Amino acid sequence: MGVETAIFLPMNVLGIETSCDETAVAVVTGEKKILAHRILSQKEHNTFGGVVPEVAARAHLNHIDTLIEEAMAEAKLDFKDLDAIAVTAGPGLIGGVFVGVMTAKAISAVHGTKLVAVNHLEGHALTVRLTDDVPFPYLLLLASGGHCQLLIVEGVGKYKRLGATIDDAAGEAFDKTSKLMGLGYPGGPPVERMAASCGTPERARKKFPLPRPLMGRAGCDFSFSGLKTAVRRAVDAYQGEIPQEDIVDLCFAFQDAIGDIMADRVRHAIDIYMASHPAQPTLVVAGGVAANKALRARLEKCAADGGLKFSAPPLKLCTDNAAMIAWAGIERLKLGLVDTIDFPVHARWPLDPDAPVASAKSEKI
Repeated sequence: MGVETAIFLPMNVLGIETSCDETAVAVVTGEKKILAHRILSQKEHNTFGGVVPEVAARAHLNHIDTLIEEAMAEAKLDFKDLDAIAVTAGPGLIGGVFVGVMTAKAISAVHGTKLVAVNHLEGHALTVRLTDDVPFPYLLLLASGGHCQLLIVEGVGKYKRLGATIDDAAGEAFDKTSKLMGLGYPGGPPVERMAASCGTPERARKKFPLPRPLMGRAGCDFSFSGLKTAVRRAVDAYQGEIPQEDIVDLCFAFQDAIGDIMADRVRHAIDIYMASHPAQPTLVVAGGVAANKALRARLEKCAADGGLKFSAPPLKLCTDNAAMIAWAGIERLKLGLVDTIDFPVHARWPLDPDAPVASAKSEKI
């Protein structure tokens, strides 16, 4: 495959993201400039320890218009200056997705602006093309609250899945672990902070010898359910308040197990990816879990050991945001991929529709 030539087009795209609990709006140009970037993280879910779909949809509805007004003002643009509106059409919580999609369609109907329906996962997958101009094909680990999969990104809309979680996502495991120890929601940041404060890693590993499901086995699939269960049993054993030192050690042991699992699965994927002899091999890590600095360091070492470059979005663009949706819209616009106003929403929307459904099959976890 030849070296790709970057194409920069003078266009302005409004991005809208409402697939979970972030209401986000951004304006991005074809020259890779983020003119405006607004994210409202919903605090309403903290007391529930997780996202409540109906609450999320209502919050999106309450804030989306204001965020769009603010973003357009910051970008110093009118709607007539937009070349397109890119909006997350799935996958995600369907009520929230509907809010963003109907808002985008209303603006399009009034101003005659083109529409681009974006797969939320493709938004994550292509973010490094906005920030680092990574050429195709690259190996992608996409890890978030709802997804954990390894794919070869061959081009816009062209994905080959190598593996996926057979049960829970890595981000969901972080959230559950945090909730069990009373650290709050979302769980990634507090668990990472606690783990980083652990001064005696070996003590933590010995105190909490947590399992590494599927580690050492063939393939690129993930499993985190057994690890979550082991954390719950460790917490339940205290039958009351957990000493602060043990919370720190358990967070470290948990994050250490996640790192071991991911590194093992990624190494298998690198072997498959490198067999195709890409001209500029790169490992990309994207999604909310990519914001974890310790895990990024583990995966960067995997890339270096395998002879790959490493790329990950800036921390602020790892979690759900609208800049990635606007950029995915720009990538699709370059290829002439525009949607009609009657495009549907998707609760489930795999990047590789031909990949088999991941399952435990005969594995004993």
